[in-house]
Amino acid sequence: MDCMLETRGLTKRFGRGADAQTAVEDVCLHVERNRVYGLLGPNGAGKSTTLKMICGMLRPSAGQILVDGHPWERRDLYEIGSLIEEAPIYPNLSARENLRVRTTLLGLPESRIDEVLHIADLENAGKKRAGRFSMGMRQRLGIALALLARPHLLILDEPTNGLDPIGIEELRDLVRSFPEQGITVLVSSHILPEVQQMADRVGIICGGRLAYEDELRRGEDLERLFMSVCRESRAQRRGWAA
Repeated sequence: MDCMLETRGLTKRFGRGADAQTAVEDVCLHVERNRVYGLLGPNGAGKSTTLKMICGMLRPSAGQILVDGHPWERRDLYEIGSLIEEAPIYPNLSARENLRVRTTLLGLPESRIDEVLHIADLENAGKKRAGRFSMGMRQRLGIALALLARPHLLILDEPTNGLDPIGIEELRDLVRSFPEQGITVLVSSHILPEVQQMADRVGIICGGRLAYEDELRRGEDLERLFMSVCRESRAQRRGWAA
Protein backbone atom coordinates (compact mmCIF):
# COMPACT_ATOMS: atom_id res chain seq x y z
CA MET A 1 0.00 0.00 0.00
CA ASP A 2 1.38 3.39 -1.06
CA CYS A 3 0.56 5.57 1.97
CA MET A 4 0.82 9.35 2.01
CA LEU A 5 0.12 9.22 5.74
CA GLU A 6 0.53 6.46 8.29
CA THR A 7 0.29 6.40 12.07
CA ARG A 8 1.73 3.67 14.27
CA GLY A 9 0.50 3.27 17.84
CA LEU A 10 -0.49 6.93 18.00
CA THR A 11 -1.51 7.82 21.55
CA LYS A 12 -2.46 11.01 23.37
CA ARG A 13 -2.94 11.40 27.12
CA PHE A 14 -3.95 14.57 28.90
CA GLY A 15 -2.87 15.18 32.48
CA ARG A 16 -0.44 13.26 34.63
CA GLY A 17 -0.40 10.45 37.12
CA ALA A 18 -3.71 9.17 38.45
CA ASP A 19 -5.57 12.07 36.81
CA ALA A 20 -4.32 11.26 33.28
CA GLN A 21 -7.02 10.78 30.66
CA THR A 22 -6.33 8.83 27.46
CA ALA A 23 -8.03 10.51 24.49
CA VAL A 24 -6.41 8.43 21.71
CA GLU A 25 -4.75 5.05 22.15
CA ASP A 26 -2.69 2.92 19.76
CA VAL A 27 -4.25 4.33 16.56
CA CYS A 28 -2.78 2.95 13.32
CA LEU A 29 -4.10 4.73 10.21
CA HIS A 30 -3.20 3.94 6.60
CA VAL A 31 -4.11 6.82 4.25
CA GLU A 32 -3.32 5.95 0.65
CA ARG A 33 -1.86 8.49 -1.73
CA ASN A 34 -4.28 10.47 -3.95
CA ARG A 35 -7.41 9.10 -2.32
CA VAL A 36 -10.05 10.34 0.15
CA TYR A 37 -9.95 8.71 3.58
CA GLY A 38 -12.97 9.17 5.87
CA LEU A 39 -12.28 9.14 9.60
CA LEU A 40 -15.51 8.37 11.43
CA GLY A 41 -16.52 8.19 15.05
CA PRO A 42 -19.04 9.39 17.63
CA ASN A 43 -18.57 12.80 19.22
CA GLY A 44 -15.67 12.67 21.65
CA ALA A 45 -14.23 9.50 20.12
CA GLY A 46 -10.81 11.06 19.44
CA LYS A 47 -11.09 12.12 15.79
CA SER A 48 -10.13 15.78 16.29
CA THR A 49 -7.34 14.89 18.72
CA THR A 50 -5.87 12.52 16.13
CA LEU A 51 -6.00 15.15 13.40
CA LYS A 52 -4.47 17.81 15.65
CA MET A 53 -1.49 15.53 16.34
CA ILE A 54 -0.98 14.98 12.62
CA CYS A 55 -1.14 18.76 12.03
CA GLY A 56 1.37 19.51 14.79
CA MET A 57 -1.19 21.21 17.05
CA LEU A 58 -0.78 18.56 19.75
CA ARG A 59 2.28 16.52 20.68
CA PRO A 60 1.68 12.73 20.77
CA SER A 61 2.25 10.97 24.09
CA ALA A 62 3.43 7.87 22.22
CA GLY A 63 3.54 6.38 18.75
CA GLN A 64 4.75 7.60 15.39
CA ILE A 65 3.41 9.60 12.45
CA LEU A 66 4.86 8.96 8.99
CA VAL A 67 4.38 11.41 6.11
CA ASP A 68 5.25 10.20 2.62
CA GLY A 69 7.17 7.29 4.12
CA HIS A 70 9.35 9.14 6.64
CA PRO A 71 8.85 10.11 10.31
CA TRP A 72 6.89 13.35 10.77
CA GLU A 73 9.04 16.47 11.03
CA ARG A 74 8.07 20.09 11.59
CA ARG A 75 8.96 20.93 7.98
CA ASP A 76 6.31 18.43 6.80
CA LEU A 77 3.71 21.03 7.76
CA TYR A 78 4.55 22.74 4.45
CA GLU A 79 3.17 19.62 2.75
CA ILE A 80 0.03 19.50 4.93
CA GLY A 81 -2.93 21.83 4.48
CA SER A 82 -5.62 21.76 7.14
CA LEU A 83 -8.99 23.11 8.14
CA ILE A 84 -9.47 22.26 11.81
CA GLU A 85 -12.55 23.66 13.54
CA GLU A 86 -13.31 27.16 12.16
CA ALA A 87 -11.56 28.67 9.16
CA PRO A 88 -8.80 31.09 10.30
CA ILE A 89 -10.11 34.16 8.48
CA TYR A 90 -10.10 37.89 9.07
CA PRO A 91 -13.79 38.89 8.97
CA ASN A 92 -13.08 42.49 7.92
CA LEU A 93 -11.10 41.39 4.83
CA SER A 94 -12.28 40.02 1.50
CA ALA A 95 -11.40 36.50 0.34
CA ARG A 96 -8.60 37.86 -1.83
CA GLU A 97 -7.23 40.01 1.01
CA ASN A 98 -7.30 37.05 3.42
CA LEU A 99 -5.32 35.02 0.92
CA ARG A 100 -2.88 37.86 0.32
CA VAL A 101 -2.08 37.97 4.05
CA ARG A 102 -1.22 34.26 3.97
CA THR A 103 0.87 34.45 0.78
CA THR A 104 2.87 37.31 2.33
CA LEU A 105 3.50 35.33 5.51
CA LEU A 106 4.55 32.22 3.56
CA GLY A 107 6.51 34.08 0.88
CA LEU A 108 4.33 32.72 -1.91
CA PRO A 109 3.67 34.40 -5.28
CA GLU A 110 0.42 36.35 -5.53
CA SER A 111 -0.45 34.40 -8.67
CA ARG A 112 -1.34 31.54 -6.35
CA ILE A 113 -4.30 33.57 -5.03
CA ASP A 114 -6.22 33.42 -8.31
CA GLU A 115 -5.50 29.70 -8.59
CA VAL A 116 -7.01 28.79 -5.21
CA LEU A 117 -9.91 31.22 -5.64
CA HIS A 118 -10.75 29.29 -8.80
CA ILE A 119 -10.38 25.90 -7.09
CA ALA A 120 -12.63 26.97 -4.19
CA ASP A 121 -15.15 28.66 -6.52
CA LEU A 122 -14.70 32.05 -4.86
CA GLU A 123 -13.72 34.01 -7.95
CA ASN A 124 -16.93 36.02 -7.78
CA ALA A 125 -16.71 36.86 -4.07
CA GLY A 126 -15.38 40.31 -5.03
CA LYS A 127 -14.82 42.81 -2.25
CA LYS A 128 -17.40 41.30 0.07
CA ARG A 129 -16.01 41.00 3.60
CA ALA A 130 -15.50 37.46 4.82
CA GLY A 131 -17.50 38.23 7.96
CA ARG A 132 -20.58 38.44 5.72
CA PHE A 133 -19.93 35.14 3.96
CA SER A 134 -22.32 32.22 4.27
CA MET A 135 -21.03 29.22 6.21
CA GLY A 136 -20.34 27.43 2.93
CA MET A 137 -18.29 30.34 1.59
CA ARG A 138 -16.30 30.52 4.84
CA GLN A 139 -15.53 26.82 4.61
CA ARG A 140 -14.41 27.16 0.99
CA LEU A 141 -12.21 30.12 1.95
CA GLY A 142 -10.69 28.00 4.72
CA ILE A 143 -9.90 25.30 2.18
CA ALA A 144 -8.46 27.89 -0.22
CA LEU A 145 -6.15 29.08 2.59
CA ALA A 146 -5.13 25.47 3.25
CA LEU A 147 -4.30 24.93 -0.44
CA LEU A 148 -2.10 28.00 -0.94
CA ALA A 149 1.20 26.23 -0.32
CA ARG A 150 0.31 23.37 -2.70
CA PRO A 151 0.05 20.67 -0.01
CA HIS A 152 0.15 17.00 -0.89
CA LEU A 153 -2.06 16.14 2.09
CA LEU A 154 -5.25 18.00 3.04
CA ILE A 155 -6.85 17.42 6.46
CA LEU A 156 -10.44 18.50 7.02
CA ASP A 157 -12.18 18.21 10.40
CA GLU A 158 -15.99 18.13 10.13
CA PRO A 159 -15.98 20.41 7.03
CA THR A 160 -19.74 20.13 6.42
CA ASN A 161 -20.79 21.27 9.91
CA GLY A 162 -23.39 24.02 9.69
CA LEU A 163 -23.77 23.80 5.91
CA ASP A 164 -27.10 23.66 4.10
CA PRO A 165 -27.76 20.85 1.57
CA ILE A 166 -26.43 22.91 -1.35
CA GLY A 167 -23.28 23.85 0.56
CA ILE A 168 -22.73 20.21 1.53
CA GLU A 169 -23.05 19.07 -2.09
CA GLU A 170 -20.65 21.76 -3.31
CA LEU A 171 -18.07 20.90 -0.65
CA ARG A 172 -18.41 17.19 -1.35
CA ASP A 173 -17.75 17.73 -5.07
CA LEU A 174 -14.76 19.93 -4.21
CA VAL A 175 -13.23 17.27 -1.95
CA ARG A 176 -13.77 14.57 -4.56
CA SER A 177 -11.84 16.65 -7.11
CA PHE A 178 -8.64 16.83 -5.06
CA PRO A 179 -7.14 13.35 -5.68
CA GLU A 180 -7.04 14.10 -9.42
CA GLN A 181 -4.91 17.14 -8.54
CA GLY A 182 -2.42 15.02 -6.60
CA ILE A 183 -3.87 15.88 -3.19
CA THR A 184 -4.59 13.16 -0.64
CA VAL A 185 -7.52 13.99 1.66
CA LEU A 186 -8.15 12.89 5.24
CA VAL A 187 -11.63 14.04 6.24
CA SER A 188 -13.24 13.59 9.63
CA SER A 189 -17.01 13.58 9.93
CA HIS A 190 -19.96 12.11 11.78
CA ILE A 191 -22.31 12.64 8.80
CA LEU A 192 -22.24 9.14 7.36
CA PRO A 193 -24.11 9.74 4.06
CA GLU A 194 -21.61 12.44 3.11
CA VAL A 195 -18.60 10.26 3.88
CA GLN A 196 -20.21 7.45 1.88
CA GLN A 197 -20.21 9.72 -1.19
CA MET A 198 -16.75 11.21 -0.61
CA ALA A 199 -14.45 8.52 0.73
CA ASP A 200 -12.58 5.62 -0.87
CA ARG A 201 -11.52 4.15 2.47
CA VAL A 202 -12.78 4.61 6.03
CA GLY A 203 -11.53 4.24 9.56
CA ILE A 204 -13.84 4.17 12.59
CA ILE A 205 -12.61 5.42 15.97
CA CYS A 206 -14.55 4.44 19.07
CA GLY A 207 -13.45 5.29 22.60
CA GLY A 208 -10.09 6.58 21.37
CA ARG A 209 -9.20 3.37 19.52
CA LEU A 210 -9.29 2.57 15.82
CA ALA A 211 -11.91 -0.17 15.77
CA TYR A 212 -12.16 -0.60 12.00
CA GLU A 213 -10.31 0.29 8.80
CA ASP A 214 -11.01 -0.90 5.25
CA GLU A 215 -12.03 0.01 1.72
CA LEU A 216 -15.49 1.54 1.34
CA ARG A 217 -17.24 -0.83 -1.03
CA ARG A 218 -19.90 0.25 -3.52
CA GLY A 219 -23.38 -0.30 -2.11
CA GLU A 220 -22.11 -0.98 1.42
CA ASP A 221 -24.45 0.16 4.21
CA LEU A 222 -22.06 2.49 6.05
CA GLU A 223 -24.56 3.33 8.77
CA ARG A 224 -25.09 -0.34 9.62
CA LEU A 225 -21.33 -0.94 9.57
CA PHE A 226 -20.69 2.09 11.78
CA MET A 227 -23.30 1.10 14.37
CA SER A 228 -22.09 -2.50 14.43
CA VAL A 229 -18.44 -1.50 14.92
CA CYS A 230 -19.28 1.01 17.65
CA ARG A 231 -21.51 -1.44 19.54
CA GLU A 232 -18.85 -4.15 19.39
CA SER A 233 -16.17 -1.71 20.53
CA ARG A 234 -18.34 -0.53 23.43
CA ALA A 235 -18.99 -4.12 24.50
CA GLN A 236 -15.25 -4.87 24.42
CA ARG A 237 -14.45 -1.83 26.56
CA ARG A 238 -17.05 -2.89 29.10
CA GLY A 239 -15.50 -6.35 29.16
CA TRP A 240 -12.05 -4.90 29.78
CA ALA A 241 -13.40 -2.70 32.56
CA ALA A 242 -15.04 -5.68 34.21
